[in-house]
Amino acid sequence: MEYYVSRTVNHSFDETIELVTEALGVEGFGVLTEIDVKATMKKKLDVEFRKYRILGACNPAFAHKALVAEDKIGTMLPCNVIVQEWGENEVEVAAVNPVSSMQAVENSALEPIAREIKARLERVVKSLS
Repeated sequence: MEYYVSRTVNHSFDETIELVTEALGVEGFGVLTEIDVKATMKKKLDVEFRKYRILGACNPAFAHKALVAEDKIGTMLPCNVIVQEWGENEVEVAAVNPVSSMQAVENSALEPIAREIKARLERVVKSLS
């Protein structure tokens, strides 16, 4: 089972960040965290890295359901979505597959939650063009 779903789009990096954020909002997600990997690598290691951003996406209703079902599931939240630039107007978007990542958690109550979040993240990625 793939641990992510991805798509490459022909937009600028910044435009892709905006498109992903909007698409996440349509599916009920907000972006709680944003990690600029390129800036962090430069600051911490003084190395150059491609444009790479990790967006910590959260759907509050489903996060609440998951936390009620499994109190330690917060170690796997939020759902990460990455945006990375491979070339000029060649940007990949990848989202975690929560069904795959939650296989290690032995709690059947999480399965329908993970499946719904997976479906929503897939729609986010597939909606990008």
